[in-house]
Amino acid sequence: MSEVTNPKPNQLLKLLGVGFGIAVTIGGTIGTGILRKPGPIAAQLGDPWLIMGVWILVSVYAFLGVLCAIELAVSMPQAGAWYVYARRAFGNYVGFITGITSWFGTVAALGFGAFTMSEYIALLLPQTEAYLRLMAIGILILLTGFHWLGTKSGGKSQEVLAFLKALGLLIFVVLCFIYGGDVNYAALASTTQSIEKPALIFGVIAALQAVFYTFDGWHTAGYFAEENTDPAKNLPKSMIGGVLLIISIYLLVNLAILYVLPMDILANSKLAAADAISLIFGEQSARIVTLFLMLSILGIVNAQVMFAPRVIYSMSRDGLFHKAVQKINAGGTPSVAMPLTSIGSVLLILSGKEICGILSDIATFFFVMSYVAGFAALIKLRKSEPDLPRPFKVIGFPFVPYILIVTSVLFLVGAIYQDLKSSQFALIFLALSYPLYRLQQRFLN
Repeated sequence: MSEVTNPKPNQLLKLLGVGFGIAVTIGGTIGTGILRKPGPIAAQLGDPWLIMGVWILVSVYAFLGVLCAIELAVSMPQAGAWYVYARRAFGNYVGFITGITSWFGTVAALGFGAFTMSEYIALLLPQTEAYLRLMAIGILILLTGFHWLGTKSGGKSQEVLAFLKALGLLIFVVLCFIYGGDVNYAALASTTQSIEKPALIFGVIAALQAVFYTFDGWHTAGYFAEENTDPAKNLPKSMIGGVLLIISIYLLVNLAILYVLPMDILANSKLAAADAISLIFGEQSARIVTLFLMLSILGIVNAQVMFAPRVIYSMSRDGLFHKAVQKINAGGTPSVAMPLTSIGSVLLILSGKEICGILSDIATFFFVMSYVAGFAALIKLRKSEPDLPRPFKVIGFPFVPYILIVTSVLFLVGAIYQDLKSSQFALIFLALSYPLYRLQQRFLN
């Protein structure tokens, strides 16, 4: 990281480089999904080739999506990512919807992540189970206080957590392939129940939803484009490098799990990685996976505490959020936006994990909507602003962004069909978004 400072008030500091970009991409993407989702996906598909095929399809989507996100980020290197691109291409209203749903979705995911981490602490320390909410709130307060110190220390923490997370998953893969070839399945198989797979098309849709959830975050470095010392040079390296590392880790972890666990056992597994390690090294070893889950959640929550405030900071600067939210402290931290984000997550934690869980499901719907807005903005801006400096251009234009838009829309249709309850809330919010937009315009302007 550079030592560059910026004397301008309420201006983010240019401190971040390639290492942070890779770290925040990994940290903002790899969470508990890769360790929890293989079992439910196996129950939906029941075939190793189909399972790997779904992971490869979404890997291609994420890689092509990153190429589109890079063009947008280097041509508009401002904090806020999808919000910035949607507003530039389609105006304030679409920018407002994209920004507020992106921020609120991350607030929900942040609350859910902190609560889930407290649950894993309780697994290791059962005497703390009565204090789950207090622990979750404490986690958010500690992280917010730490990141208040400044972008430099926050960025370094993300690099360390991302390294430990990637290293832990690679060690898991190596252990599975070295020791997983000859294990005794009798104990685990005795509890295995027969699972009836849904029709193939519905199974594939459900599996795609699970993998989309696991991959969400591949664009995270774009939120920090304004703070990058040289976005045109650094962002392509960090975003492509980060997504390729994530793809490699995800595919290797799935291969390792499929190598150790037979399909009937895997389809019944709620935590496939823990079951694989338990089979190889005994039941007590599963505590190691629990510790790793805590580390993994900490990494993604740490990233969310950093990037979510950048969205409403950028909205505030554009007059689409209260002007006080654009304040920046001496360390480069959005000094109002960050605590406001954490307060929102604390309120959701106090409302209960069920509410957090529902909102986290809605968040996935909103996140994919943001992708659609971004890909559409790429096409629109190529036509409306052909002279906009573009140090990086996506290959295969316009076919790549069109393919990604169609894929994203199909995912949203599938999400509505598969989870009508959560999708209803998202659609109702969209229906109310214009009156909400007009209301904030009246009070803020």
